[in-house]
Amino acid sequence: MVAAAAASVVAGVALLPNWSAGASTVAEPAVDPATKATFQKLADAVFTDRTDALVDGGRQARQQRLAARFSGDVRLSGTLTHREKSALSQLRDRKQRLAALGERYSKANTTVTLDRTRVHGRKATVRVTETTTLTYAKATGNQPKTTGFQAHHELTFKADRNGDWQLTGIRDTDDGIAVNQLAKPTVAKPDTADDNPPAAARSATTWPAPANPKNFSATGYDYKAMAAYAQKYWNNYNPDYPDFNGHGAGGDCTNFVSQALKAGGWKHVPGYTNDWHKWFGNADIQSDSFVGVNEFSWFALSSKRVTSLANVYQLDVGDVLQMDFNRDGSKDHSMIVTYRSPQGVPYLTYHSTNTYNRSLASIIASYPNAYYYAYRT
Repeated sequence: MVAAAAASVVAGVALLPNWSAGASTVAEPAVDPATKATFQKLADAVFTDRTDALVDGGRQARQQRLAARFSGDVRLSGTLTHREKSALSQLRDRKQRLAALGERYSKANTTVTLDRTRVHGRKATVRVTETTTLTYAKATGNQPKTTGFQAHHELTFKADRNGDWQLTGIRDTDDGIAVNQLAKPTVAKPDTADDNPPAAARSATTWPAPANPKNFSATGYDYKAMAAYAQKYWNNYNPDYPDFNGHGAGGDCTNFVSQALKAGGWKHVPGYTNDWHKWFGNADIQSDSFVGVNEFSWFALSSKRVTSLANVYQLDVGDVLQMDFNRDGSKDHSMIVTYRSPQGVPYLTYHSTNTYNRSLASIIASYPNAYYYAYRT
């Protein structure tokens, strides 16, 4: 964990490049191994700050790190400093919402590795992988002790006339929802026509939920196998299936959920890939319903393999949760339940961003305005 908080890496006018007429100019700033290492350390500080904003005592710990200071000719730009202050404020608000739901994190660890650096003149584009683990406070019995994820980011650095690099932009390259990620902006999506697919019933997010216990022997499916598959492959992808993460691939969340359901006994329904009444997937070919968020919902409901739950807190192991961030009727994300606490809180595991055992309370606190669709499998 980097000792310096990102908020401490800049101070006042030190952020301002020297554009005065008499300033010396460095023609082409160098990006040597030491500079790349500093890029990585600053990124580590930024994402560590974001994580610590969610942790009990995190703010105090961040203040203690101010003494170490971030050193080097790489720093946050003034604009990004203000954005990160706003981000930390949002995350501290999220921490309060989580506390109201009875969830706290006692500690966390964030590390950042540098994957690639490309330099064009005075601009450097840096791709990094963030790995974060948070420890649940007061976890008892066989409840999950930790939650964690891996997220990928693209950072933009620009050099001033003195050759000093400033971090000017941060972009998440995953399609998923990380614990310390800021809420996605609401952007309307165009309407899409289809042959009257079934509409999923929206689920309430109120706590506590009316009782709706799951009969684990009624369907013949192996729900423990579904959870075990998700726990095994949440971060180490199964090579027997394609990986739909990355630019333009649409995200791997539903592909991952379908794999887990298949591991627990869901059978293929072969046919045309674009026929959402069909469902199949392997290394070579996948139906739209196997990998698409909305198409999965349409298949699962029309085939009677799932029923809608009235409340998301009724979810149990092997059940599926989907989210509509924009509240426009087009679902955006799929997750599978891998644990349910004795207190009735489901924990979810998913791809894009790769995450294991994240509590439902955390997700709702992070996205209180999203629409939720809970399915009993």
